[in-house]
This record gives sequence, structure tokens and C-alpha cells, in this order.
Amino acid sequence: MAVTGATSLQQRLLLSSFLGDCFIQSKQLPLSNIFHYKPGRKHVSMQLSRARGFSGLTDLLFNRRNEEEVSNNKRKRLQPGKLSPRRPVPGHIARPPYVNSRQAPGIASGPEVHDEKGIECMRASGRLAAQVLQYAGTLVKPGVKTDEIDEAVHQMIIDNGAYPSPLGYGGFPKSVCTSVNECICHGIPDSRALEDGDIINIDVTVYLNGYHGDTSTTFFCGEVDDAARNLVQVTKECLDKAISICAPGVEYKKIGRTIHAYADKHRYGVVQQFVGHGVGRVFHADPVILHYRNNEDGRMMLNQTFTIEPMLTIGSINPVMWNDNWTVVTEDGSLSAQFEHTILITKDGAEIMTKC
Repeated sequence: MAVTGATSLQQRLLLSSFLGDCFIQSKQLPLSNIFHYKPGRKHVSMQLSRARGFSGLTDLLFNRRNEEEVSNNKRKRLQPGKLSPRRPVPGHIARPPYVNSRQAPGIASGPEVHDEKGIECMRASGRLAAQVLQYAGTLVKPGVKTDEIDEAVHQMIIDNGAYPSPLGYGGFPKSVCTSVNECICHGIPDSRALEDGDIINIDVTVYLNGYHGDTSTTFFCGEVDDAARNLVQVTKECLDKAISICAPGVEYKKIGRTIHAYADKHRYGVVQQFVGHGVGRVFHADPVILHYRNNEDGRMMLNQTFTIEPMLTIGSINPVMWNDNWTVVTEDGSLSAQFEHTILITKDGAEIMTKC
């Protein structure tokens, strides 16, 4: 989603788990129209053309919520580890068009709406993504390196004849995202070993038979304290509640209102810079799904697929990017959690496609 000549940071910053390279003949939304950042501190911020429904006072309250929990936290800040070499994919496995391409990431205009064959393909990719994610969750234990999780995920995906969608996307070096503790999203698996009390979001996307399935869950590592458990539980409930209101003709903005209201009730912040997205034949397409109160236009369509992936924080909702131009953490080091499903809009509501 970057325009030609954008900075390295802009080229790699993505809305959602990733904002898709969509190599189809379509109008793409320039990243520079969405993001700006402050050089030196790498703060990430987002601008929208229509009213966001926030006041300065509201933003201030969001960024000061649960100060006691944040200030009393003795957890060490996350630090980058060492990266292993890029893992190979057998030549017979079909690659998404963006792999090994220098084209800037973009989001395709137009929703992903499917015929019966397409829906079955989406079910297959979603089911595989869910199975991989479930397996990855069994590996979460103190002492396990996030790179070991990536290795296992990579192998399971290629063993099933699929391609790990993140690998090579805009230069991303691994096959899965592992976002630990204060990492909001896009954590790169590395040599850091998980510690007792960590929480970790594992974000899996697979490309199978020409269709992407995208899902994530936040897992507990060992004995996790109540503050972390509550954050994770409420984040999952936010996703569940958002899915429950989806149906043909429903306004997309109802998703953000539903999530934000529930997060407010529990005094958690909602990260605004990273969003859900259409998914299917391309990694990222319209619509952009905002997880906070907004006045954006658009309504859900029958047989449409997209992701919902709220990211909640205990403290600040301000994201800061590491020098790797991928890893995004909370400004104050407070915990963040995320859950994600790919859903299909049906005549009766919504079908979760990323279930085992």
C-alpha cells in the first residue's frame, strides 16, 4: 500500500496483519494517504478522510487507562533476537503473485465476493490456517523460541501443499507473525525464548489453491497473571461480538462500534492504526474494517469474505515501530492482545471460515 518513492518505513508498514500486495488491475490506496510518522521515534499514526468519532479528551483517556497496572508491571521490555535464514518452499507449491516482487504493498479495490467454488476454496484455506494455528498453540511453552514456532508452522503449511502467505510479503522474512506481550502485531520470529507469564499472538495466513485463509489467536505461556488473562479474554469476546452482528446489508462501521463499546466497558484501549480487510484470491482487499468507532461508509454483501482482528491494550494505544520496520509495540510497554477470524457473509449472518 505504498506509493513509489515512499520511505522504507512506509513501504513495510501495513494495515492489518499485513496490507496486501494485490497484483491485479485495480486502483490501490496510497499508503501516504493513510499513515504519517515522526522520524526518530517511529510513531505510527493514521489519518482518515471522514470523522473518526474521537475527541482529544477521549484519546487522552484511552492512553491513560489502567495506569496502575502498567506502572506496577515488572516485566522486562521486549528486545529483538537473532533471525535464522529464510526457509525454503518447494518449487511445486504455488506462490502468491507478490512473492519475490518489488512492487509496493497495496490493497485491492473491490470486495472479495465468491461463487460456490470460491467459497469451497475459502473453506479449505481457512480450515488449514485454523489447523496450523491450533498446532502452533500447542508449542507455546516457556523456553520455546519463537523461531521454533515459525519452523514448525512453515513445515506444516508446505506439507499440506500451501504457501505461508507472510513469507516474502514486502520483505517479511518469516512464515508467521509471533507478537509477544507489548508487541501489537507483525512480530518477527527470532531467537528469543518464551518466558513463563508471556502472552503471544500467533498470526497464520496460508495460500492454498489460489486463496488466502487468515487467522490469529493470543495464547498463554505458562502461568499468566490475571491482568493479562482478562485482557486476552475481553479481546476474544470483542471479536465474537463483532462477528455476531455481521450479515448482508449491515454497515461495516457497526463492527467498530461493537468492539469499541465492549472495550470501553472493560477499560481497554483499541488500537486504531491496524485494521481488518477483505481476503480471498488476494491477501488484502476492500473493505478496510475499522475496529473503533467511526463513520465510514459501506455495507456487507452476501458471499463476501473479510477479516475482523481487534487489537486491545491495557495502557497506551500508541504504536511504535522497531528499526526492523515491522515489529510494532505499545509506546508504554503495556500488554496488547489480538484475535482474528476470516468470515463469510451468508444469508443467515456470518460463517467463521477459520475453524478446524
